[in-house]
Amino acid sequence: MAPTPDERLLVGTDTGDDAAVYLIDDNRALVLTADFITPVIDDARAWGRVAAANSVSDIYAMGGRPLIALNLVGWNVDELSTELLGDVMSGGNDIAHAAGFLVVGGHTIDDPEPKYGMCVVGEVHPDRMLTNAGLQPDQALVLTKPLGVGVVTTAIKNGVASSEVTAAAIESMTRLNDDASRVAVDAGATGCTDVTGFGLLGHLGRMALESGVDVTLVVDDVPFLPGAKDLAAQGMIPGGTHRNLEWIEDRVDPGGHDDTTVLLFADAQTSGGLIFGVDPDVADGVVADLVATGHTAAVVGRTAAGDGAITLV
Repeated sequence: MAPTPDERLLVGTDTGDDAAVYLIDDNRALVLTADFITPVIDDARAWGRVAAANSVSDIYAMGGRPLIALNLVGWNVDELSTELLGDVMSGGNDIAHAAGFLVVGGHTIDDPEPKYGMCVVGEVHPDRMLTNAGLQPDQALVLTKPLGVGVVTTAIKNGVASSEVTAAAIESMTRLNDDASRVAVDAGATGCTDVTGFGLLGHLGRMALESGVDVTLVVDDVPFLPGAKDLAAQGMIPGGTHRNLEWIEDRVDPGGHDDTTVLLFADAQTSGGLIFGVDPDVADGVVADLVATGHTAAVVGRTAAGDGAITLV
């Protein structure tokens, strides 16, 4: 007997943080996700690129390939021009073209605060799907992008980020996670998540909990965007980062590290990288493959059997 539609919908802890999976047959499943953000930078087209890269990230976090998307727009029609909106959506099209999917429509509403993002549909082979419940004990953890986006964008809004720091953050936020996803799948990864609004501690903490492992993070091995640590020390830490840490801190052993360092690990990211687990024997090769594609990647920790605790060393 063929499965019912309810039986084809794979929901719960075996799917990505912000995605749903619908099984078509033994060889194909659809991945559906939606996301949108308020402006994080002043350049309209660059913001569109960041928002689109952020929206498609969950497809890659599950090992999938994006197919089509719909634009999601909130726009203040009384204060912002349609030409400016055109720039934002052109940025979204830049990312769609780079990623190989089509933007086939969308929906716009009048909104006092501008917002832009996408609803994206992708596909994945059910046997090659990455999940946020798939980490295993005794794996090496690979992070594919540096942290610090929330700190840097807060500094941008406050006018204290240099042009070099700003450019590095935009480059990171607009980098697709397609190569990182491919490398993870090819390396035999099964547990993966993207690092976005809940920060590294939040997203990794949930994945560790759902996977039944404990995590140790090596603080000095974690890459950060240029200027992020100095800006954090100056107080350029968004409110969302503080809330992230409050949510997860009962499962985090800070290992004697100072408050600012711990907050950086909870920093709210926009269009962050992937973090996934692989066999330690292949971890260095995985990082080398990522670096060859332009990523600032590193082995940042390890897993052990447990119940979702995180220790910083």
